[in-house]
Amino acid sequence: MRIGLLTEGARTGAVRRAPRWYDRLVQGLPGHEFTEFALPAGPSSGDPARRARTPDRADRRRFARHFTDLAAALTAEPAGGAPQADRFAAGLHGLAGLARDRADLPALLRSEAALRLLERACRAPGALAAAHAVRVPDLLAVAGHLDEALRPLSLDWYGDGAPGLDAVDLCHATAAGPTALAGVLAKRFFGTPLLVSEDGPGLRAHYLDRATTPLSAPARALLAAFQRALAAETYARATLITPGTAHARRWQERCGAAPQRLRTVHPGVPAGPFLQASDAVADDAATLVWAGPVEPSQDLAGLLRAFAHVRTAVPGAVLRIVGRPGDAPDAAAYLAHCRALADRLFPGTPGPVRFEEPAAPGASAVAGAYATAAVVVLSGAGEGFPYGLVEAMFSGRALVAADAGAVCEVIGSTGLVVPAGDPHALADAVLALLADPARRVRLGGAARARALELFTVDRHLTAFRGIYLELLAHARPEPDPGTPRPFARPAETHLPGRRGAVPRTPPADRTPSWAAGPRRRPAVTRGEAR
Repeated sequence: MRIGLLTEGARTGAVRRAPRWYDRLVQGLPGHEFTEFALPAGPSSGDPARRARTPDRADRRRFARHFTDLAAALTAEPAGGAPQADRFAAGLHGLAGLARDRADLPALLRSEAALRLLERACRAPGALAAAHAVRVPDLLAVAGHLDEALRPLSLDWYGDGAPGLDAVDLCHATAAGPTALAGVLAKRFFGTPLLVSEDGPGLRAHYLDRATTPLSAPARALLAAFQRALAAETYARATLITPGTAHARRWQERCGAAPQRLRTVHPGVPAGPFLQASDAVADDAATLVWAGPVEPSQDLAGLLRAFAHVRTAVPGAVLRIVGRPGDAPDAAAYLAHCRALADRLFPGTPGPVRFEEPAAPGASAVAGAYATAAVVVLSGAGEGFPYGLVEAMFSGRALVAADAGAVCEVIGSTGLVVPAGDPHALADAVLALLADPARRVRLGGAARARALELFTVDRHLTAFRGIYLELLAHARPEPDPGTPRPFARPAETHLPGRRGAVPRTPPADRTPSWAAGPRRRPAVTRGEAR
């Protein structure tokens, strides 16, 4: 099977110490032919766009009609019905058809006419309250983001040049939204099945990212409406959607994904060196281990305050923080802040808090740290799949984790879950485990068993191997009426009653015995021989 992988141009950092999950699909399913179609990141000037002609008057009229539909769907108050989604889809696919006819769509999206159409939609009756407050800088910002998000419409990967998405049997998008847009159009142009996989709720991640960008409230409202509409269109066109967690599945359902086309497939996490840790033993060890990328979302400051309470009750307790600065822009500054906080909370040398940065990214250093832990603590509040939590479960250690995202779904009843951002609850849970070594052993063994049952790479590969075959089987076209269909007639139409009897072929005007309904005994009257 030829599979087109639709990916983002830059790594998102979701899997930090292992290859991306779809890289493992390529390596673990050698029976399929994978081709990656990466959405370029950064300015659109370097995109491999198809050769576009200068738009003429007819192109500009088509653009005005379709962009008006798109803008009106974004700026209208949500009505909860289909007309708004239909108008967005009409505008989106109309622009796609314009780009496929080799009109210079990026130039049209950046034109003054697009700004006027967008402003007209914002001022129209029934528009969002935030849309009425837009100013020219807001319109410029929104138009720039729309140009970037609609970039796949103009890229040359639909088969006009080198073999592209017209030559694949299945499109597998690694996220909804702009990443999956090429697959949405491939399904429309060529009937190619579209599979959309998301580890976490991508729309929520967009909301969180936009909240920190220097945009005005009207611009953020319009861009959020666009992302909602694009996600809903992606889910509506997808043949099958595979969320990585039930948490992501609930978000997809809220965005309009049909429940019957949702199938949860947990990501596979390489067990590797984490299984080499020996089983936990019941002793008086008091070493806590935290591992992961150091950034504000991991709430290391809250962990240090919780450890201050632990240290008061257990003077010999030690906290190992293993990790390097993460991808967040302020990650390095946050690490320096945490070091300074540790020095204030635990003066003296050497202190009970040890910051350890592995020489190189990899799982071996983290696995070695987990092997020394009495309790593994995960204080972060990330929304994606908790890969670090699964790695700690593979290590067979007792766990205390903050309740965020899919943590409860992953950990089940094999660890302690506390409210995110509550240092006192975190400290109480850790102290409860340090005071009960036998409980730590039981929870660590149960966590390892659960991870091996649900979150291995082999289970992940098996799930997608079956999904690929299922989608291809349902996507095969019906043969022509005059073409014989295999297995249209059964191999046997009669089973003999006794061995050696010659099968009798039923007359053409009689229904075969295997296809008839249950036999009924003839009705008899009183006194008749039975």
